[in-house]
Formats: sequence, structure tokens, C-alpha cells
Amino acid sequence: MEFLLITSPEDYRIKDIYHSYSSTFPEEEIRDWDQFIKLFTNPHAKVISVLHESKPIGYLIIWELSHYIFVEHFEVFAEFRNQKLGSHITGYLFKNYSRIILEIEPADAGEDAKRRYSFYQKNGFSLVDEMYVQPSYGEGKKSLNLWLLANYSPENIKEIKDEIYNIVYH
Repeated sequence: MEFLLITSPEDYRIKDIYHSYSSTFPEEEIRDWDQFIKLFTNPHAKVISVLHESKPIGYLIIWELSHYIFVEHFEVFAEFRNQKLGSHITGYLFKNYSRIILEIEPADAGEDAKRRYSFYQKNGFSLVDEMYVQPSYGEGKKSLNLWLLANYSPENIKEIKDEIYNIVYH
């Protein structure tokens, strides 16, 4: 498996990533195109294309913050799901980052949310905050009640949430 940092919105993979991103995640959980391409000018943000057997199979959008990384989006493209590739991607994250935070829909939001939560639990993450609110991505979009998960025991959840709000959603 290869993990390629994409450094420009002109990279040919970006249109496929954005198409999948904008059709997989709910409207409230995505950036519009202009917001998305601004990620490439933010020193904290990284868009990583994931390849398996030389084919793009998914991507990560991560933020390198003070003492951890925040995984804003993680997707295995639909045609490659249920092949244990997501577990390989979390393995890459664990190998390269000792402290990882991510947000997900609460497990009681439906079968997909329950399946996702189970996936993250099996892959070393635990629930650290059930009261997390993802700020709105912009006009006409709602804030969302989500859960924060981590692969470690964070000491100050309030500081983590403040940093995420100030850097990722600012």
C-alpha cells in the first residue's frame, strides 16, 4: 500500500477524491470545492491519496496539530470496501502518528454509523467525547453532534476541541 501526499489541487487525483468525498459524506460534513482546495495552502492540512496495487483506493484528510493529528476524513472508495483495506490504512496512521483524534457520527445514528464505530473500536480507537459538536462548514449547513475518538487517552478534551475548532474549522 502506498500513501502519497498530494501537494496541489491541480493533481489529477483530486477530482476523483473530491467527487467521492462530496457524494459519500453528508452535505453538512463536507467542504465546498473552494474550501476544499484551500486545504492545499494550509500548513496544518494534508491530503493523502491511498494506493493499493498501484490503484487509488481512497484518501485521508489529516491535520497536524499541536500534539496529535486530527483525521478529518478517511474514505476507502466504494468499489474497494470490505477488503480489510481500511484496517491497513489505520495501521499506516498508527505507524506514523502516536496520537490520533477523529470524529464520527454517534453509533446510534444508523447501521452505517454503528458499523463505522465498530470498525474504529476494532482498530484501536476509543470514545473520548460524546458531546462534541462539529461546527458548520458554512452558510446553509448545520453544525453536527458527533463523537470524538482517539487511539490514546487525551488529558484535556476541551483544549483539543478548541484547537480543532480554531484551526480545522476556522
